[in-house]
Amino acid sequence: MDLFENISPIDYRYYGRDKEVKDALLPYLSENAYIRYKLKVEAALADALVNEGICSKEIALDISKACDKVTATEVYKEEDRIKHDIRALANCIRAKVSKKARRFVHFSLTSYDVVDTANVLRYKEFCEKVLLPALVELEKTWIEIALREKDTLQVGRTHGQHAEPITFGFTMASYVNRLGGRIEAIISAEDGLRGKISGAVGAYNASSLFFKNPIAFEKNLLETLGLEPALHSTQIAAPEPMTDLMHSVVSAFAVLANFSDDMRNLQRTEIAEVKEEFSAEQVGSSTMPHKRNPINFENVKSMYKAFMPTMMCAYLDEISEHQRDLTNSASQRFIPQLFAAFYVSVVRLTKVSRRLAVDKENLSMNFDMSKEMVAAEPLYMLLSLHGHPDAHEYVRKLTLKAEKEETGLRNVMEIDDELEPYLNKFSDAEKEIIFNPDLYTGMASVKTDMVCEFWKNRLQIK
Repeated sequence: MDLFENISPIDYRYYGRDKEVKDALLPYLSENAYIRYKLKVEAALADALVNEGICSKEIALDISKACDKVTATEVYKEEDRIKHDIRALANCIRAKVSKKARRFVHFSLTSYDVVDTANVLRYKEFCEKVLLPALVELEKTWIEIALREKDTLQVGRTHGQHAEPITFGFTMASYVNRLGGRIEAIISAEDGLRGKISGAVGAYNASSLFFKNPIAFEKNLLETLGLEPALHSTQIAAPEPMTDLMHSVVSAFAVLANFSDDMRNLQRTEIAEVKEEFSAEQVGSSTMPHKRNPINFENVKSMYKAFMPTMMCAYLDEISEHQRDLTNSASQRFIPQLFAAFYVSVVRLTKVSRRLAVDKENLSMNFDMSKEMVAAEPLYMLLSLHGHPDAHEYVRKLTLKAEKEETGLRNVMEIDDELEPYLNKFSDAEKEIIFNPDLYTGMASVKTDMVCEFWKNRLQIK
């Protein structure tokens, strides 16, 4: 099939031409993968039937070999004929086994024993084998930048205005910490996913006909797949664990989007504190040859906007009438797109972060724009410490005077007779902070070290 015959841009634009990303996603998130994981459940059932004395090892092996041969194309062709996806899957297996093995295919199961268990298994393995390693690699990249720039002076910004001095490493440490927390949330959520082999209404009605302990049968079957059973299920597994996983992914996506938005803004022409290195042949604009647009950061934010609303659908899918209705059947098929979009964004952001250049000259120039006013906070606090009765208001008026006279706060302060007795009480170190505000970075560097060390240890990053 022509790649560009696909409808979703996830397929034709964001991973289809990247073999490495494609090879990472397709074994878990493609429709071929979905069929394979459902076949894994059917094969595991056959093995479990042997342990219960229901069928022979030869029959189980026959079924297992057939499961290895069934293709998505066959299943969908059969579904077109009979109009039922899981029965079509069972029929395709039955067509490849001996007559004596056919009656044991899908034995005692309902459709969503297969569907929910297959989905849980593939999403769990995708997180463990693909997504989490990629997230840890991004976290490692950000830690490296944070430690490298932990002493690089930057003016802090609140409400879009210059605030107090920090360091660029401290800025990065914020995202190191937030992403680390989201990585742990994803680990916890995928660990909470549960399978189910409990029948049409979850009460083990069919399996109770054949097994002495159908609850133990469920546990043992799922254990061979590396899963735990839900404590209680209806025809479907309780939806909250999947909702939790989706939420942990979407909230991690928000961290990526926030970081991207900050880096995009720091690349504005009038700020220019960071820049993304461009390849020699990269074009920034179709009409303006000089442009160097922050397209990668913009793309991640845009992808977040497209996929964040999937959480609304996840919350709606938690509602199912009685033991089950069919209102989540179509909507849950779009979950792989969220995981694919997020993974693509993680990989993209890792690559661009590795190429992120910090312009220390512009950082310094931007800080100098507010250098004099930055001293206002330490000045008022130290004046209060040394006895001034209304230091905040007094310093506020000094800043207004400095702005009106177009001079620095230091100049206004030095000729203010009322301040002299208080300034005389300042220690040399305190005066140094007032007269050299670039030293007023608090614990920014120390905190950066602390945060990076914490997450390196917590996530075992070397």
